[in-house]
Amino acid sequence: MKFLIDAQLRQSLKQLFLENGHDCILTLDLPLGNLTLDRIINKISIEEKNFDYKRQRFFSQLYYKNEPYKLIFVKMGNTSKNDLRSFFEEKFVEIISHIEKEDVVLLKKI
Repeated sequence: MKFLIDAQLRQSLKQLFLENGHDCILTLDLPLGNLTLDRIINKISIEEKNFDYKRQRFFSQLYYKNEPYKLIFVKMGNTSKNDLRSFFEEKFVEIISHIEKEDVVLLKKI
């Protein structure tokens, strides 16, 4: 699977996806890096069939237009790099399973 991870998430998540055999880039890797507009990120996700990860943003209006291709919405508040990676490591198989079946997955840390 291909994943496009938003700038607000960490490089360590990119590494986690790569370590588990998935193709993955950060928005930072794009030509305009973190200045890349959301509409451009959405266009890339649709053209390349990437799953677009976002955090602390609300994309329901875009989603009703089938943008991005698929969305994993992460709602965690302020979280350390290590806690974020640990959360994803713990839930990784479940996350992948859900995004294969669903168009939107909400991850929430209580």
